[in-house]
Amino acid sequence: MQGSSQRPLDRLAATLSFDEDVRKVRLVSPGRAQALSQLGIESVRDLLDHFPRRYIDLSSVKTIASAAIGQSCTIQGRVHEIKLKRPRPRLSLVELSLVDDTGVLICTVFRQPWLMDSIKAGDSLALAGKVEFSYGFKRMTNPFIEALGDEPIKGKIIPVHPACEKISAAWMRRLITNGLELTRGLLDPLPLELREKYHLMSRGAALEAIHFPTSMDEVKEARRRLAYEELLFLELFLMIEGNRQEPGLHAFEHRVDGPAVTSLMEHLPFELTDDQRQAQGELFQVLAAPTPANHLILGDVGTGKTILAAFGVAAAADSNGQSLFMAPTEVLAQQHFDSLSPLLLASGIRLGLLTGSTPAHERAKLLEDFASGRITGLIGTHALLEDEVRAQNLSLVIIDEQQRFGVEQRARMLAKGALPDAVYLTATPIPRSLALALFGNLSLSYLHEKPRKGSGRTTQVLTKSQKGQAYDAALAALSRGEQVYVVCPLIGLDGKARDAKAARASEDDAEEEEFHPRIAIESEEDLSGEDTVAATKEAELLQSTVFSDYRVGLLYGSLPPDQKHAVMEGFRNGSIDVLVTTTVIEVGVDVPNATVMIIEDADRFGLSQLHQLRGRVGRGEKPGQVFLISASKQEAALKRLAAMQSTDDGFELASYDLSLRREGDILGNRQSGASVLKIVNVIRDGRIIEAAHRDAAEIIECDPYLESMEHKALARELRQVFDEEHSQLAGG
Repeated sequence: MQGSSQRPLDRLAATLSFDEDVRKVRLVSPGRAQALSQLGIESVRDLLDHFPRRYIDLSSVKTIASAAIGQSCTIQGRVHEIKLKRPRPRLSLVELSLVDDTGVLICTVFRQPWLMDSIKAGDSLALAGKVEFSYGFKRMTNPFIEALGDEPIKGKIIPVHPACEKISAAWMRRLITNGLELTRGLLDPLPLELREKYHLMSRGAALEAIHFPTSMDEVKEARRRLAYEELLFLELFLMIEGNRQEPGLHAFEHRVDGPAVTSLMEHLPFELTDDQRQAQGELFQVLAAPTPANHLILGDVGTGKTILAAFGVAAAADSNGQSLFMAPTEVLAQQHFDSLSPLLLASGIRLGLLTGSTPAHERAKLLEDFASGRITGLIGTHALLEDEVRAQNLSLVIIDEQQRFGVEQRARMLAKGALPDAVYLTATPIPRSLALALFGNLSLSYLHEKPRKGSGRTTQVLTKSQKGQAYDAALAALSRGEQVYVVCPLIGLDGKARDAKAARASEDDAEEEEFHPRIAIESEEDLSGEDTVAATKEAELLQSTVFSDYRVGLLYGSLPPDQKHAVMEGFRNGSIDVLVTTTVIEVGVDVPNATVMIIEDADRFGLSQLHQLRGRVGRGEKPGQVFLISASKQEAALKRLAAMQSTDDGFELASYDLSLRREGDILGNRQSGASVLKIVNVIRDGRIIEAAHRDAAEIIECDPYLESMEHKALARELRQVFDEEHSQLAGG
């Protein structure tokens, strides 16, 4: 633990050592430094942030006889026999029998033949894993193995750190012990008042306890301190980034009770839901404020986010301003224009539509009218980012499905005005805890209630051998005059490779506690590119076989814009019965007559993406049917898909999906900053996130750039953690 009797210079040296090269740690040779680098460990900080993924509690060891089948536990015993087997080429396994006074346990370890060199008959081992039963014996597959007696263990709790082939878990413990010794007594960057407020350990004590605890209660307290620290730093970083403002510029204070807003309300063909009214009030509040709005509206599929954006456009018009409204696809931009233009025109607001397929002569006229102010709002795709798009007085930027645009793209949009307000929309259902962690510098509005209830939908998971049921349902719908989507898989691993990958992952993580996942709402693999070849072949096959009596259309993202528009129009007007498509229809396509959706290789998608896809059916008076086809045999993959059958609530699904994730950069390549949440679980740690967000906001309110003496350590910490030059941070 930290020694308070240390001299100030010793404490300063320990603090500075925390961010020095990992090679300063005793026993970190050049070869080990290279191996550590492959684990993302470059500095002493990285080494001490390399937290255990689980613990073996030798104070609660089970005997072989008392170990419950299907439960995880630790068993201690003596090796009776160990064998190397090769059941097939390129597959090796080590099988050992462990005995204690009560029985025999068979342990099987795949692809680790080197264990034959390190484990011998008669050795004393501790095994941690799930107990199974087959062929007359209790068994463990790929458990964590700890050799007892080879190394002195601190206490009776053994930390299990992620390791690699060149650095074993035992060696990782040695190096971390040396890293803790090097930094013992380091200064704590958290203000004393916050540590006292939440009864938090010091940083040094928390690091010691998380790596080498004396009890599992100590682990919880250490984890609570380190999770709060990570979150506070992230929230401070996001808020300071969000506060950046060019000197001499002033935010728009939009008028939110003007004639255009009033007229729009009068011309609405429906009543706003309670959720929409609350979100409208929150939107108007940030638009009217004297500070730049940075507002995110989160709503599940079909909750009516677009009409709130329309009120923003009306408020900009009432304030003698203009608005840009960017969507990720032409299909979605066209739909926004078609739905909003008549409503806003009735309120005296002219809109324009600019996409990559806008003819040159129309484009020139649009740009001229927007630059002169004759057009109040311009809806479009990435085409809005081009330099030729200039506003006379841009006061509002709206970005739909904002997570699909990069930081630089969003910045380019905002740079088209002096200091425009920013409103972001997303249909990705992000729980509040994750939203605060992802978007701590944004104000938030949530929409849960759907204005149009629709007839709803059912979802059914089928194996490849059962997919005939899905196509029977599709044919029945077509015979009733309804329409069908067939969604083709993403580019990625083939079925066997994907199952092998999943099996390896489950072997690695089978006993990992939900302890330190870095969470992403979707992984990049989930959102990888569309497989146009598969879609084309599928369309041809279905047209010639299953749907030979119907008209099959094909839609994918890289289809030329005029062809894409023609296909969508054909599907909307009913001249196309079956639309074979990639995930381009995930958002923005609204065809009430489409009642059946078949998603091939559904296990390749994240749950949130599947939920958005299925939101295309069951939106009208006719009920929808969704069939998720999977060739996976992995229990975890099938369990994820089964969740789609049990709930139609996107936020509930997102929470479930997040609880399963174990890696991924929470900020992502579409967000600024770095991957800093190594110990936080955004589902379990909701209360800590709320507290850190609240405390960061209070700190920034009284000290926007961390310039006071009491916050100098925080400012330094942010520069170290995010590895960026923050000119607005004190000392930057």
